[in-house]
Amino acid sequence: MSFLLPCPNCGDRSVNEFRFGGEVVSRPTPDASAEAWSSYFYFRPNVAGEQREWWNHRYGCRRWFYALRDTTSNEIQATYWPGEQSPATTS
Repeated sequence: MSFLLPCPNCGDRSVNEFRFGGEVVSRPTPDASAEAWSSYFYFRPNVAGEQREWWNHRYGCRRWFYALRDTTSNEIQATYWPGEQSPATTS
């Protein structure tokens, strides 16, 4: 079974064309504590359910985008560009 990821620019493509960039988390301020920076780099919530993630279409348009993915079913609910409003989900 092939996992398809819809690139906002190129449409549905095999996940093998993409690079996973991780969960989207807020970056600490430059003067934040060492603990805050350590948490930012090494600890992720890794929730069971809907999660916002970074993806890069490395073998296509080479652009980075967000994907809303349900981690329990691996279903992609939406993809969109950074700076755009997160689309409403049906969940």
